[in-house]
Amino acid sequence: MPVAERLQEMEPKGRPKLFDFQGVSMINYFTDNWEKVQDFHARPDDILIATYPKAGTTWVSCILDLLYFGKDMPERQTTLPIYERVPFLEIAVPQIDKACSLPIGTELADQLSTSPRLIKTHLPVQLVPKGFWEQNCRMVYVARNAKDNAVSYFHFDRMNMVQPEPGDWNSYIEKFMEGKTVFGPWYDHVTGWWEKKQTYSNILYMFYEDLIEDTGREMERLCSFLGLSTTAEERESIRGGVQFDAMKANPMANYSTIPVMDFKISPFMRKGKVGDWKNHFTVAQNEKFDEHYKQRMKNSSLAFRTEI
Repeated sequence: MPVAERLQEMEPKGRPKLFDFQGVSMINYFTDNWEKVQDFHARPDDILIATYPKAGTTWVSCILDLLYFGKDMPERQTTLPIYERVPFLEIAVPQIDKACSLPIGTELADQLSTSPRLIKTHLPVQLVPKGFWEQNCRMVYVARNAKDNAVSYFHFDRMNMVQPEPGDWNSYIEKFMEGKTVFGPWYDHVTGWWEKKQTYSNILYMFYEDLIEDTGREMERLCSFLGLSTTAEERESIRGGVQFDAMKANPMANYSTIPVMDFKISPFMRKGKVGDWKNHFTVAQNEKFDEHYKQRMKNSSLAFRTEI
C-alpha cells in the first residue's frame, strides 16, 4: 500500500500539528505515551544518547552500538535496524498496518536484552525522565551548528510524513528561529544540556563538527568517557563502518525500512556535511539569522563552527 494511503488510515487529518507542551513545541507522537516516558525505569548502566533532531543521533548510536556489541554480537548490525537496537524513548506512532509497526519507544527499551541499554532521546534536558538522573546514568549529547541543523531538519520534515508540514525554506527558517519546530527552540536545547553538564558530570557533550573533522579522535573521547578499552585497530574498523556513505547505503542504519519516510523527496541521510547551509541561506536570511543568533546565544559560553 502506498505511503500516503497508510498515513490516511493512521492520521485522517494528515500531518500532525504543533502544540505547546510544558513550554516546548511538540506533536502527539511524542506526548501520547508521556506517563510511561516520565515513569521509565532507568538502570544505572543505561546510556542515553541525546540530541536536537538531525544533529548526528543515528551516527553516534551506530558508533556506540559497534563499540559495545560489534565484536561479540555482529549479527545485530545486519539483522536489526538501528531504531530497534537503540530505541527512541518518547516515540509512540500508531500502527500503520501489520507490515509496518513502529515499536513504542518505552516498550522497546524495556525489552532490550543488551547491557548496557543504549537509548535515544530528543527531549530538552528539563523533560528527561527523572529515573536517568536518579540512577546517575551516563549521557552522550551531540550538538550541531544551528545553520546546518536547520537545513537538515527542513529536509527531514519534507520527507517524514509524521512530522509537521515544513512549508518552503523561507517560512521554515522563520519557524526555526521562533522555536516553532518539534522539540522546541534549538537555542534552548543546546544551551540547556550545556548548562546541565556543568553540574552533572556524567554528560559527555560532543559536537557534530568535531565528529566530521576527526571521527577517530572523537571515538577516543567516547571510549575514555565510557571506560571502554579498545585497540586502535578496532576503532579504525568501526570508523570505516560509520563513514557517511557507508551508513547511507546501509538499510539497517538509513531508515529506509520505515514507510512514513518518503525517500523520493529526500533521503534520511542526505549529505552529512558541515557548511551545506551556504547552499540554502540567502544573504538576507543569513544576516537576519546571525543577528537573531547573537541575541539568543549572548549569555552562553557555547561556541559552534559553521565550517571546518
